[in-house]
Amino acid sequence: MSTHAEIDTSQPAIVVENLQRCFGELRAADGVSFSIDHGRVVGFVGANGAGKTTTMRILATLDHPNGGMAKVGGHNVVHYPAKVRRLLGWMPDSFGTYDHMTVLEYLDFYARALGYRGAERVQRIQEVMDFTELTPLADRLSNKMSKGQTQRLCLGRALLHDPKILILDEPAAGLDPKARVELKRLIRILAEEGKTILISSHILSELGEMCDSLLFIDKGRIVHHGDADSMRRDTARAEETLVNVQIIGPPAKLIEWALTSPLVQVVEETRCGAKLSILSTDETIIASVLKRMITDGLVVTDFHREERRLEDAFIDLLGRIDDGTFKGTPPPLPGPA
Repeated sequence: MSTHAEIDTSQPAIVVENLQRCFGELRAADGVSFSIDHGRVVGFVGANGAGKTTTMRILATLDHPNGGMAKVGGHNVVHYPAKVRRLLGWMPDSFGTYDHMTVLEYLDFYARALGYRGAERVQRIQEVMDFTELTPLADRLSNKMSKGQTQRLCLGRALLHDPKILILDEPAAGLDPKARVELKRLIRILAEEGKTILISSHILSELGEMCDSLLFIDKGRIVHHGDADSMRRDTARAEETLVNVQIIGPPAKLIEWALTSPLVQVVEETRCGAKLSILSTDETIIASVLKRMITDGLVVTDFHREERRLEDAFIDLLGRIDDGTFKGTPPPLPGPA
């Protein structure tokens, strides 16, 4: 038995054009446009209420837009929802379980709903349980598991029909560090299998590691589409070097020194010092800042350059958008309709 719909590889895996969704006067999606090629892993980033979940729900055929167009696998999500659902795996940010239903019974229920029968159903459930490492938990009640185990069950449900395209809404939310590592490993394996993955998360550093590119949405509009490095470049000052400095003594002493030093600004205080911005990329000027620290009596134990964090770049991006000064990389045009 086959649950696959035909996928049109002549078009991008996901195409969104001028998507609009209003809830009263609130514009949750306000002209959203982007495209994702087959086999790519794309991170979807935005503050709460920016429009991420609304856009993802429309792509998953769980909501209707007020305007614009969205296609998954070449199929219009409004006109052909059944075709979209057969090739799409949807993992929501939260989902319900059932009292007195074990992990095995839970997956068996959804496998039957998808049309799997007999030995093929048993085999498919076992494959999914092995992949998500749920086999040892087969007899565990589905509503009596840890957050990490529950997320793996939700992912397993989304994978039952072996979809070509996955949409994962905040899959790492609330997970402990070990569970996040396990989830990242599963997503990496799925990417290596050639699946197209759109994944939202508030943990930007992890998205930067996992994803080929990042989509940034703000107030219902896409404001940036590119890789993590381009995001850092677009929001960085042209002449700036970030350095992390550690000293012996209270960090306040370093901060007081920085506030009175030319070409030096304080980014944030750290446990043993501070992150500083030197308003130059000239090696001799950077070296002279370190020399002045030592000459002025600071006992420096560490002084190294630091890459701009994605979290800082994102906050700076939103600030520049609000004040109208951002001139970053425009989102690429969507693929053919």
